[in-house]
Amino acid sequence: MDKDNGHILLNTGAFIHNAIRTDLEGRLCDLRTRFPPEPGGFLHIGNARAVYINFELAKIYGGKCNLRMDDTNPVKEEAEFVQAIQDEIRWLGYEWDGEVRFASDYFDIFYDCAVDLIKKGLAFVCDMSAEEIRASFGGIDKAGTESPYRNRSAEENLDLFERMKNGEFPDGSRTLRAKIDMASSNLNLRDPVIYRITRKTHSNTGDKWCIYPMYDYAHPLEDAIEGITHSLCNVEFEDHRPIYEWYVNRLDRFTVKPRQMEFASLAVTNTVMGKRHIRKLVAEGKIGGWDDPRLVTLSGMKRRGYPASAIREFLGATGVAKAQSTADFGLLEHYVREHLKPMSKVVMAVLEPLKVIIENLPEGVTETLDVPYNTDDPSAGSRAVPFTREIYIERDDFMEVPEKKFFRLAPGKEVRLKGAYIVLCTGVEKDAEGNITAVRCTYDPATKSGAARTPQGDSGMQTDGAETRKVKGVLHWVSAEAALPIAAHLYDTLVLDAPETETGWVENPNSMVVMENALAEPSLANATPDDRFQFMRQGYFCLDEKKASQGGKPVYNRTVGLKSSYKPPAP
Repeated sequence: MDKDNGHILLNTGAFIHNAIRTDLEGRLCDLRTRFPPEPGGFLHIGNARAVYINFELAKIYGGKCNLRMDDTNPVKEEAEFVQAIQDEIRWLGYEWDGEVRFASDYFDIFYDCAVDLIKKGLAFVCDMSAEEIRASFGGIDKAGTESPYRNRSAEENLDLFERMKNGEFPDGSRTLRAKIDMASSNLNLRDPVIYRITRKTHSNTGDKWCIYPMYDYAHPLEDAIEGITHSLCNVEFEDHRPIYEWYVNRLDRFTVKPRQMEFASLAVTNTVMGKRHIRKLVAEGKIGGWDDPRLVTLSGMKRRGYPASAIREFLGATGVAKAQSTADFGLLEHYVREHLKPMSKVVMAVLEPLKVIIENLPEGVTETLDVPYNTDDPSAGSRAVPFTREIYIERDDFMEVPEKKFFRLAPGKEVRLKGAYIVLCTGVEKDAEGNITAVRCTYDPATKSGAARTPQGDSGMQTDGAETRKVKGVLHWVSAEAALPIAAHLYDTLVLDAPETETGWVENPNSMVVMENALAEPSLANATPDDRFQFMRQGYFCLDEKKASQGGKPVYNRTVGLKSSYKPPAP
């Protein structure tokens, strides 16, 4: 795939590109797409595919993309979601044309179009209940039954419809229905409901309306009003395309007749994306909200530290087709690692501290070491790391009775402290119950990291003066005196099976592990949520932008671990 200004050009295959090129040549119009989310929740990785497709196609063909909130259902929408969606799209790297549009801004036009349909004899007011309408639809192999109110006169329908608008009838007592074909093989064409009576205060229009349009009616009209040339949507709307075209072709108000095209949705293993499922998890207190870092909502991924560029590349790599596809969560993590590696500073943090006492370093003495952020990239710079008599290492980096091939610290064994010295373990300290409370070591002042030595580096043969030593273990560490207390949140997939199903999923009990007593080197004291770090041997981390502190400590989220079993296919 080609790259343009950091974005991955759309890998859609031929079917969308060929259709657009043909249409643009034959219709002599500029491409205009749209992304029309319902503001009933935050955007997730599946929604991001639609964002990606619509905005990237507009960019490729020199067109424009609208952002429209499909707020036709006053029961679900919230202002919080309207703002969140805008923030998420901008974070992903896109900007829409003009102001944010709202379907509710067109309610007057929708009403006038419904009046036009009534006057043409193409719509009628029906007194059947919702249950009666559903029962009259028949089945795939059985024609539906026409409403007894289907042949009301245009005059009567106009009067009833206006009275519906004026609030003269109870909720659910009447609907406006299109008059199409109750024997159609496509159930969506069996006299679908256009308007229903619902007395709910709308987030944008307040209490102006007590009748609200159905999505299948509003969707094509919104596109036609805005001059959308190509309405690109999920394949689940393929069966709705005939009703989409029926509405736009029977109304004379619109010069641009938008074309609906469908693409397959994107599923990702071990994730929860359905809004109703997320609402349930939030309500049950199993997650912290729509931006929980375990979710693949865009806000959750941003908070977890995913680079937007990695998400765009993932979306480009998964491609777009007619057939349903499921991407491995490991592929997403692969691109996250690839993008984080060049932008992250390598630092040291100890998640489960074990004290080490360096016996031959006097108390009160601090040596300031100049340690590079990345030994492979001198341009990354360095930071000051204090070396003191007492330090902390990871608890699992020490074993009193080492197993075979254990190359870390153990009695009588040497290791190198990253950026510092080689130390030799001389013994341990234990409490009354026999638990190890500290490890005692000595250090060799002649083995300072960065002194003259062979090119193999810290993990190979070390030459210091005339002394040659082979040290296999290299440990990260922090000064006990200068360490910065932090809380580290280690994230894994939210569910164990994938993808989500109607019957549920198997929850991952280790989806979030909290390390409350972690310690980091002092260079992180001035970190911001925009900074990215590789905690040596632990993974990639970022400062949580929302959870400023936990017990007075800054919270660091592990974005992704360092290693992956996923192997992407060869290009």
